[in-house]
Amino acid sequence: MTMNLSDQEWKKRLSPEQYKILRQKGTETPGTGELLKNKDTGDYLCAACNQVVFKSDTKFDSKSGWPSFYEPANTQAVSLEQDDSFGMHRIEVTCSNCGGHLGHLFNDAYDQPTGMVFCINSTSLKFKKQ
Repeated sequence: MTMNLSDQEWKKRLSPEQYKILRQKGTETPGTGELLKNKDTGDYLCAACNQVVFKSDTKFDSKSGWPSFYEPANTQAVSLEQDDSFGMHRIEVTCSNCGGHLGHLFNDAYDQPTGMVFCINSTSLKFKKQ
């Protein structure tokens, strides 16, 4: 992680909703994210630091209610960490540059090339159209 800001700096930089999700590991209500149905070609960037974390050509509709991707933009774009909160075993997906919480990874996308589904909060992303 190369970007390390204080809590106060993050609160100034992010909207309250972005802060809740990216810094406090929150989640948006399924089906409400503005990027859920985005079909444009381009890059998905971390909303906190602008690092490219996913590409549009790996986005698919997982029916989960969150934008879903079958792989990150590159192997260094995201970090994966064990998450045993709320009595569940999951894999948390964070931005490798700033540590912002993006969402979770599941290994049940049987109809996708990697078998993985990265369920990502729209609020934790920005979209840069190509």
